[in-house]
Amino acid sequence: MYLIEDKGGAIALMLASLFFLGTWPAVMTLLERKGRMPQHTYLDYSITNLLAAVLTALTFGQIGDSKTDKPNFLTQLSQDNWLSVLFAMGGGIVLSLGNLATQYAWAYVGLSVTEIISSCMCVVIGTTMNYFLDDKINKAEVLFPGVVCFFIAACLGSAVHSSNAADNEKKLADSKINCELKTMLSENGEYGSDVEPDSQRELEIGFGSCQKSEKVEAGTAEYLLQLEKERSIKVLGKNTFIGLAIVFFSGVCYSLFSPALNLATNDQWHTLKEGVPHLVVYTAFFYFSISCFVIGIGLNLWFLYRPVLGLRKSSFEAYLKDWNGRQWALLAGLLCGFGNGFQFMGGQAAGYAAADAVQALPLVSTFWGILLFGEYRKSSKKTYTLLFFMLTMFIIAVTVLMASADHRKN
Repeated sequence: MYLIEDKGGAIALMLASLFFLGTWPAVMTLLERKGRMPQHTYLDYSITNLLAAVLTALTFGQIGDSKTDKPNFLTQLSQDNWLSVLFAMGGGIVLSLGNLATQYAWAYVGLSVTEIISSCMCVVIGTTMNYFLDDKINKAEVLFPGVVCFFIAACLGSAVHSSNAADNEKKLADSKINCELKTMLSENGEYGSDVEPDSQRELEIGFGSCQKSEKVEAGTAEYLLQLEKERSIKVLGKNTFIGLAIVFFSGVCYSLFSPALNLATNDQWHTLKEGVPHLVVYTAFFYFSISCFVIGIGLNLWFLYRPVLGLRKSSFEAYLKDWNGRQWALLAGLLCGFGNGFQFMGGQAAGYAAADAVQALPLVSTFWGILLFGEYRKSSKKTYTLLFFMLTMFIIAVTVLMASADHRKN
């Protein structure tokens, strides 16, 4: 079994995890914006997410000789460690629920702010739990200032979202755009109870003929309308509190999965019998991914026939025939799977509280959001200023949390 033996290797794994875990949401968001049903995307994602865990366990988990205190992956599958296995599977369940929720939150709230709020909750709640579970392995005088930095960055992120939303409202205030928006929402059957009063009054102001722009530029009102027509989850005119509720739910789920893996691999509550070795990180990750797979597949098969949030119905047959963007969904699963695996491997060596530094993934997600989706394009100076300070604070936060890392002594 391959284990990280030094702090530098652990930090390198955490940086790789940061990039992977910040990139896969952008891939999933891209598919939703292109009109692919999120149920289809998540089913594909779940397959390769599990595949990444199996490959990690059969390679890194089998390297070298099996030892009594650190058995290889296959050796440990037959050992009496079912309570630790349950902790690992519990972590997989809450992570799967969090990931499932965020695929809808990305559409309602936006990629950047969704990742910011959920990451903030994960760090503030989950990192505090990991600090005490790890017997204070991390330097408190460094760790908790990092947590504060994340909290400040999250507040700035909320301000960025509010400012950008106000910018978009100004873009859509044009009478011709309002006319087209009103018509589109009426055709979708969404111009009614779900529309906020202020938004509804704005829609009713529309007058004049609506003309389609020949060339749509990112950041314009025409671009926002074209996006709404193409995407699978319709969000214009919807109550924003729906999206925020989904984001906070996902944040709670994310804050619990890392402490669950911590308990599974380090047995701080002494649930294992005497002489039974702790669950190695590869075995824990395998069971973790099994439960993640079961929840993800089960719920999305249900959502094919009982969709939520106004999505259209589908079927398993339609899913099998949907090859539009499937390769990207499969790639997203691999990125998330290996990203989680690297985070756990780094956490085993340097402490799970320090490994939670990968929750600075909004840095990566924001980069992809700006590059791929034109987020914040043609926004106000206020939005750009807040965005700059948010990204700066996130850079400080991830640096401080990684600086708190210390090597696990046993």
